[in-house]
Amino acid sequence: MIIRITGWLLMIESLFMLLPTITCLIYDEADIMPFGITAGATAATGFCLTRYIRPRSHKTGKREGFLLTSIVWIVFSVFGMMPFIFSSTPVSVSDAFFEAMSGFTTTGASVLDSIENMSHGIQIWRAMMQWIGGMGIILFTLAVIPMLNSSGGMQMFNAEVTGITHDKLRPRVSQTAKTLWGVYLLLTVILVFLLWLGPMNFFESICHAFGAISTGGFSTEADSIASYNSVYVKVVLTIFMFLGGVNFALIFKAMCGNFNDVQRNDVFRTYVVSIAVFMVLFVITIISRGRFHTWEDITIDPLFQIVSTMTSTGFSATNYENWGPFVMSLMFFMMFFGACAGSTSGGAKLDRLLYLLKNCRNELYRCIYPRSIMSVRINDRVINPDIVSKVIAFLCIYTLLIGVGGVVLSAFDIPIFDSFFSAFSAISNTGLGAGITGYGGSYELLPDVGKWVLSMLMLIGRLEIFTVLLVFTPAFWRK
Repeated sequence: MIIRITGWLLMIESLFMLLPTITCLIYDEADIMPFGITAGATAATGFCLTRYIRPRSHKTGKREGFLLTSIVWIVFSVFGMMPFIFSSTPVSVSDAFFEAMSGFTTTGASVLDSIENMSHGIQIWRAMMQWIGGMGIILFTLAVIPMLNSSGGMQMFNAEVTGITHDKLRPRVSQTAKTLWGVYLLLTVILVFLLWLGPMNFFESICHAFGAISTGGFSTEADSIASYNSVYVKVVLTIFMFLGGVNFALIFKAMCGNFNDVQRNDVFRTYVVSIAVFMVLFVITIISRGRFHTWEDITIDPLFQIVSTMTSTGFSATNYENWGPFVMSLMFFMMFFGACAGSTSGGAKLDRLLYLLKNCRNELYRCIYPRSIMSVRINDRVINPDIVSKVIAFLCIYTLLIGVGGVVLSAFDIPIFDSFFSAFSAISNTGLGAGITGYGGSYELLPDVGKWVLSMLMLIGRLEIFTVLLVFTPAFWRK
């Protein structure tokens, strides 16, 4: 059944490949053949898997849901990398897989050094990959294949959607998936229109809208948003990157006129307050280091970079490394926790930060009053202690993986700071670089082994660790 569902998904991916194929046709580019052949091969593979695989049981349980979710993201990246390999400006298999995985996981790290020289088809495909991966491949499938609603749909929904607990907006999982994708599509259309009113043409507006609302960060320019030097573009993107970091269930409630839930939401309030605090610290640091030349230097630029980092988008409008080590350390913190659960952002999520802080406060209180009974409360609800334990385990494994990733990368002669920052950026799905991968640099400079390691970290970070690591435990395969 897992193989058969994968076949359906591949046929859906082939349909998405038609857009870059049509784009190449419109711009009369040579990459129309690579995209056409790749779309055909993807569709044929998917058809064979669905046509000739006859499962004895159509039921999928919790384990099947976890396994399917992990497999699908890898399979999508394998077929998604093919246009990069066979394009008119081909890249290696390692680079192609890295680019595809970075796109689907909305990390935004790129190995393409001169994206401006790539065809329009390649550029729109990069944007589409992150847009598909932003809300989720499985979530899209649940929306278009309702039969999965009664066949392990909830398990797959929980395995892919970011967060600790998941609220169903509708009675059925497929209806919830359609609602979330509806909100996602509406915000994308609005952003495309607003960017088109500025200095971007229609094609660039689509690509950057896909990158902003999915918090992916791929751009059509090597210098990212700095290439446009436009306050209007920065302001519009800041607003929609901020929305991309909000729980989409909350956005839906706000669109329905239910603003009370938004105002009372502890995580949303933490999100807004965190941005304000970081803004003050950034401005003070920029002024003290003499980097204040225009009003944009202490208003638009730091706010843009804060929102871009917290939401794991990774767009850059200036060389943030010039703001000094204190700013870089603050960005580390922002990358670690990210924005709200249930959004398209990466990182460990602010929800888990709240759980951790409130649990630590309770433990300190118990040191004085050991017999006291205290609970963690979020949004005026008592949280099950098992969930709190899972959050602490998640944060421990998350930190451990950053350390292991950094050590492995340093074994291939990558500078130690760059190694740990790259591993951190990959697992948090931020895509920002530092040192050799930083402003003006590229992930292309990393060895092939390093790119495969980072690709794995991107997948683990996007599926929030447990979904992937469970597959490697003996208990998962034991009957």
